Amino acid sequence: MTLRSNLPQGSPRWATRRAQWFALGLTDDDLTKPKIAIVNSSSGLSPCFSHLDPIAAAVKESVADAGGVAFEIRTVAPTDFIMAAGGSGGYVLSSRDLLSNDIEAVVEGAQLDGMVCLASCDKTTPGQLMAAARLDVPTLVLSCGYQSSGRLDTGEPVDIEDVFLHAGHLKFGGITFEGLCDMSARAITGPGVCTGMGTANSMHIVAEALGMTLPGSTPVRANSEAMWNSVRASGRAIVEAVLAGRRPRTILSPGAFANAVMAVLAVSGSINTVKHLQAIAREADTDVDVYALFEEYAEVIRPLSAVRPNGEDTIERFEDAGGALAVLKQLGDRLAGDAVTVTGETMADRVASAMVKDEEAIRPLAHPRGGHATVVVVRGSLAPGSAIVKLSVTEVRATTFEGQARVFDDAPSAIAAIEGGVVRQGDVLVLRGLGPVGSPGMGMASQTVFALNGAGLTEHVAVLTDGQLSGLVNKGIVVGEVIPEAALPGPLGVVADGDRIAIDLATRRVDLLIDEAELTRRHEERARHRVPGGTSGWLPVYARSVEPLARGATLRGNDLPVTPA
Repeated sequence: MTLRSNLPQGSPRWATRRAQWFALGLTDDDLTKPKIAIVNSSSGLSPCFSHLDPIAAAVKESVADAGGVAFEIRTVAPTDFIMAAGGSGGYVLSSRDLLSNDIEAVVEGAQLDGMVCLASCDKTTPGQLMAAARLDVPTLVLSCGYQSSGRLDTGEPVDIEDVFLHAGHLKFGGITFEGLCDMSARAITGPGVCTGMGTANSMHIVAEALGMTLPGSTPVRANSEAMWNSVRASGRAIVEAVLAGRRPRTILSPGAFANAVMAVLAVSGSINTVKHLQAIAREADTDVDVYALFEEYAEVIRPLSAVRPNGEDTIERFEDAGGALAVLKQLGDRLAGDAVTVTGETMADRVASAMVKDEEAIRPLAHPRGGHATVVVVRGSLAPGSAIVKLSVTEVRATTFEGQARVFDDAPSAIAAIEGGVVRQGDVLVLRGLGPVGSPGMGMASQTVFALNGAGLTEHVAVLTDGQLSGLVNKGIVVGEVIPEAALPGPLGVVADGDRIAIDLATRRVDLLIDEAELTRRHEERARHRVPGGTSGWLPVYARSVEPLARGATLRGNDLPVTPA
């Protein structure tokens, strides 16, 4: 086949490229081979990425053995727990799109033929899939595994999310400083992503459900023999995909997105998968409405597994039971079996040979672990676009809540009000200004939720926010990612202290209970007081370019309104 990387011999571009690559030790024969980008987000900031360099080297060797030439390229390495410290948390989600543009600049600029993407922390996998969908060059997503975690002296397991949650208890005496330090010291015992069914493991599973990975490769223990087997197999898989012309847009079909949505519901995955899947669909230039798919399949797909914090199972047990491929097999006739994969087989072919090794850990559809959907899309007068609620598999909670709004425009103010006793039982804590435009870049609301938990208010105060939540948050009634966000025209931006808010998860509604004339008056008043945002730095550029969450918060250069004064 004709490779796009093979430039016309004798042309200036060919000659200068040849000079550059000869200096790297390549030969004329190498210049005719499939040229594969190894997309590596290695970073010394976090254990999520600390093991990727040896993996990249092994993939390079695997590509060479398969008859290709591999070039390692680097991207930004977004990590919530480290990079959320600055910019009100806005650098985290915005780095997803920065990463996809990192990939485009190199792969498209150099006209490389394919990619192996080393999937690690929360935003790397969606950013890689977005780039694959946009560039439409053959791509293999390679899961690089989850970290091992430790135990306390009591024998109880402890991981990074336990540390995050219990830090919210410190001010209320729920844990001592020494106890928190002990948890922090024991939580992570090896490289890889967070151990629970958070965004990272959820997105690795999504990648497999979309057909963009090797079969049976997610989730996986970091640096395990299973992970290294996938690494060694990656070279042949991507070279064959390039030679066969298996492009992402032939794989990312409506059926593939349906399979991914069902997989998320079946594993009670992170709510962050919703916006990430919508962004991937947007980059693939499809008209798939991921929010509508979640609403549709929430009627019929119940959680088949209960990995921490959704239940007591560990991610290790889930992997040993068969992982993502076993989940897809348990979907039975609902699976879109004709969806094709990067290795050329259909999804039906893949699941035909899959085994469910523990039907208690990954149950059949007819015998789910819980009787309700755990990723719930809600709408109403306060969220006319949508919002999302994450529920636990095993905990039974109230499904309705009505109370008066207690409004905050930033997380520190909300946390201070909780600690000062200003937020009381029966309130609906409204935390706004944390959306993609408002932060800008989307701020984290989880610390506020955990402060409520530490104050013993989880069951007595509902939360409503346009911010993002940790992929593992499922404490109380928390309505997240409200669309439209407060920085854009819509009801969230005009909610006032004392307004009544009603939440009903059974009918999937969240409503602002105020007079229509008063709502109109507030909108008109707000429109008169808009001010322009900042002009320098990455985050203001992002704010001016980002689309609304309903379209995945991708970058399209839209002229969107900025945060009101």
